[in-house]
Amino acid sequence: MSLIELKHLSKAFGHLVVLKELDLNIEAGQSLVIIGASGTGKSVLLKHIVGLLRPDGGEIWFDGNRVDQMPETDLMDVRKRFGFLFQGGALFDSLDVCDNIAFPLVEHTRKSAAEIRQVVAQKLEMVGLPHFERKMPAQLSGGQRKRVALARAIALDPEVILYDEPTTGLDPVRSDVINQLIIKLQRELKVTSITVTHDMQSAFKIADRIVMLHEGKIIFDGTPAEIQTTEIKIVRDFVRGEATDSELAALDNAEESADDEEEVTESTTKD
Repeated sequence: MSLIELKHLSKAFGHLVVLKELDLNIEAGQSLVIIGASGTGKSVLLKHIVGLLRPDGGEIWFDGNRVDQMPETDLMDVRKRFGFLFQGGALFDSLDVCDNIAFPLVEHTRKSAAEIRQVVAQKLEMVGLPHFERKMPAQLSGGQRKRVALARAIALDPEVILYDEPTTGLDPVRSDVINQLIIKLQRELKVTSITVTHDMQSAFKIADRIVMLHEGKIIFDGTPAEIQTTEIKIVRDFVRGEATDSELAALDNAEESADDEEEVTESTTKD
């Protein structure tokens, strides 16, 4: 049985349909990467998995339990088994590094202050930032903020870590540090990793499996090697970073419209 199962998952915001009866099974210990154009529902999918959003239709199962119909009190216990690295890190600017990482431990455990400090030090060591406890978020670089946020995400020793665009805004070297950390945590903590990203270099490096969303459905599901040789044009264009024919046609039409407007303006001015 899969650790996470999404069955016929559907979600719309008003008239905007984001997910259309989507099916996805995720095995324990797997590193899954979800790709797709902006607005295709990748982050929405992550939020459904952890119960931050409720589906309009379909089912969400985690470890044999259906979670989409759980009351909020029961969902809290499920969420403790997940770590979530938000796109911007989402650190509390008014708290130092130690208190940021300690936050879930204070909220959800009965550990003593000394035990919490020990866990914080251990997690900072794991992400390569020893002795950063008393620094404030404003004193950190973008890459350091991501690593502190990752230390907080693993504070409760989760079984699953969800990464929402973990390398966004980072230079290639700092991005590779985050990639190496994702690989390290999966190896050392034996976690299941689910990563949303536009960074194909990162995807190829960290993924056991890649799925691509398009118009609310999964249009590709395979290994990094398989996606690089796919015959599906939309997938191939995305992987190569090439605009689609329809996007280029829209661009050409926009340029023609702009030229026509300019001609009309010039003609009106002369008259």
